[in-house]
Amino acid sequence: MNRRAVLAIARKDIQAITANVQVWLPMLLVPLILGVGVPLGMVLAFRFGAGAMSPSDVEFALGWVEKLPAGELRTVLDGLPELSQRLIYVSTNYLMAPFFLMIPLMTASVISADSFAGEKERGTLETLLFAPVDMRSLFAGKVLAPFVPAVGLSVFTLLLCTAAVNAAAWPLFGRMIFPQLNWIPLMLLVIPAVALLAILVNVFISARVATFQAAYQLGGMVVLPLLLLIVGQATGVLVFSFPVVLAAGVALLLLDALLLWQVVRRLNRQQLFASQVR
Repeated sequence: MNRRAVLAIARKDIQAITANVQVWLPMLLVPLILGVGVPLGMVLAFRFGAGAMSPSDVEFALGWVEKLPAGELRTVLDGLPELSQRLIYVSTNYLMAPFFLMIPLMTASVISADSFAGEKERGTLETLLFAPVDMRSLFAGKVLAPFVPAVGLSVFTLLLCTAAVNAAAWPLFGRMIFPQLNWIPLMLLVIPAVALLAILVNVFISARVATFQAAYQLGGMVVLPLLLLIVGQATGVLVFSFPVVLAAGVALLLLDALLLWQVVRRLNRQQLFASQVR
């Protein structure tokens, strides 16, 4: 594999995306809204509005807590005397986790959908295919281009979220409450694995369709499993505890390895060139 070629291809793709304000501006705004605005709003709402909640809302919140299995989370919640503290602790450390996965998913999908389909629209794919670059280096560059911004933006958003949430919750707790240990495998395993999964799916689709719009719409199907996680969290069926997140990260890495093997087998110059001239 040609490392210089990989970096050159990745750099070119990132420059193509950042040159379009209509693409990179939503990629920045969505993480700020989902990863900072929503958690901060929840903390402030529970901090100042928990006392004004209706009896039915309080019963629902407490019922969700009662569904949690015995363990560290239940122990911590039982030690928090106020309803607002319980709601803030659970919502920021557990309920927000699947929403946070939208950040690498959306960022990776936007950039990777442009990988080959964007080259076709700009009329540069033929030049790229005739360049003295082997397919592995070409594919690696197309994967690296969205992977670095997706993971980097996720880490940056988490840092902002940590500062905002702890600053808003400090008067109630007097200590840092976010993030907890379950966020370690989330950031080190799940988020990179989710980003890579979205990239592999979108790169594969992008190589077979003619336009960026078509690639992005088809690649958006990877969001569907994430919706199941959100429903599972909301109903209390699934809790993003440390063991659950760790197991999910390992499973996603295995899925990525299988998908990577399949994609590399099926991508070739002849197929890419044929899709260019259709």
